[in-house]
Amino acid sequence: MTVAVRPFADADERAVVALWEAAALTRPWNDPHKDIARKKLVQRELFLVAVDGAEVVGTAMAGYDGHRGWVYYLAVAPERQGHGLGRLLMMEVEAQLFALGCPKVNVQVRSGNEPVHAFYDRIGYSPDGAAGLGKRLIPDD
Repeated sequence: MTVAVRPFADADERAVVALWEAAALTRPWNDPHKDIARKKLVQRELFLVAVDGAEVVGTAMAGYDGHRGWVYYLAVAPERQGHGLGRLLMMEVEAQLFALGCPKVNVQVRSGNEPVHAFYDRIGYSPDGAAGLGKRLIPDD
């Protein structure tokens, strides 16, 4: 496996959305193309893809608000899971956030995706006693 992690490129969009769908990260109320378009406007460099040759095999979308770092859309192609790609992506995200002076990283895990908690536990993440709440300001429909 010769996987490289690099910033998202516009030509990756179709493959990225297909990966998110295969990894069951998309939801009807979130248009993944709109999420990508929004990310391209803000800290685009924190939108990473893992590629094996020309194939997109993983993604991580991160952001830093000056107080906390956040990670979204961590995805690994289902057939490539369990081989260290998620860990590789998170290490790169953490390194980039650290370089920005970020003191703490939070991840968002959807309800119903509890099996991923074991992955985050293995790489040093733990529940921090906070509940995620959300409010949509701009509908994607």
